[in-house]
Amino acid sequence: MRYGSAFFPPGPREKVGIALASLHSAPLKALRHPPESGTCGWYIWGGTEMSQDADFFQPLHFSHLAKYTPALLPFLGLAPGWRVLLAQEQTEVWFDENLLNI
Repeated sequence: MRYGSAFFPPGPREKVGIALASLHSAPLKALRHPPESGTCGWYIWGGTEMSQDADFFQPLHFSHLAKYTPALLPFLGLAPGWRVLLAQEQTEVWFDENLLNI
């Protein structure tokens, strides 16, 4: 993979955590924890800060994600431990070992 990650795509029946109400805010951010209990580990939100509110993220099947965040699709094969930030004319992708220690 382009960023040095193994290709680790989510399954179509797995779920992501997505903050639908925040997607109108920039930048678009995503991070991936290890998969567990039917989730693929991806958490996606918009804006500069991730809320700590318990209802910030909603579950969404991966197969529906293209409707909400098509720009993220090329990055969602990154393995657990990776982060993505998409803003106008800016793309940042990096590994964060702390995401593996949940």
